[in-house]
Amino acid sequence: MNATSPDPRFTIYHNPDCGTSRNTLALIRNSGVEPVVVEYLKTPPDRATLTGLIAAMGMPVRALLREKGTPYAELGLGDAALSDDALIDAMLAHPILINRPIVVTPLGAKLCRPSEAVLDLLPSPQLGPFVKEDGEVVIDEAGRRVV
Repeated sequence: MNATSPDPRFTIYHNPDCGTSRNTLALIRNSGVEPVVVEYLKTPPDRATLTGLIAAMGMPVRALLREKGTPYAELGLGDAALSDDALIDAMLAHPILINRPIVVTPLGAKLCRPSEAVLDLLPSPQLGPFVKEDGEVVIDEAGRRVV
């Protein structure tokens, strides 16, 4: 794949207004990969895609719900009695409820919060240093992860 053509093996469900999502995308690109970028607020996943992502991440449906800046409280989604199907219905009706960024690579799928969690999904090393938008150094000059 050349740098201008997205590699279909790598996908990020992205919100360009989210700093964590922007940092995650930049880390993917810093490994030499141009992923398929799905702006999920503009192009929400369908039920099969969303349930497949949840299964691939091996996480409870509730763990993917975003509360901050969403209609979570107004919709009563904190009710522990709600079924997974009801929670998925809410995410499909209100994609802002889907936490982000979700990244899929040949190494798996993961909700990448914090953004450096994506490093576990990238088969290629970082190509250079990386500093998050807030100034936190993630990758040093030698391409090593800063812990």
